[in-house]
Amino acid sequence: MSDPVLLCYCTCPDPASAQALADALVGEGLAACVNRIPGIRSTYRWKGEVVTDSEELLMIKTTGQRFAALKERLLALHPYELPELVAVPVAQGHEAYLDWVRDPG
Repeated sequence: MSDPVLLCYCTCPDPASAQALADALVGEGLAACVNRIPGIRSTYRWKGEVVTDSEELLMIKTTGQRFAALKERLLALHPYELPELVAVPVAQGHEAYLDWVRDPG
């Protein structure tokens, strides 16, 4: 069985931290691609209060084999006390693209 492709979601507080994370993850070979989606609004409960913030969403394409190292690096670099990192397995997709995610060269 080939290495499963994962789509990981992570929010960042600002464009600079989002770009720094994207550059590190792709540059260090932990992700094949990171898309940055600016202008999202997140509402969540934090330390007993409901908070709404502007954030950037990262959509990170990686594999199951690289996930542990990606998680370790993201947690080391992320400015949040409790960063969001959610990985969703990719059930189907364009196989040539998924092969590229597995081995972006």
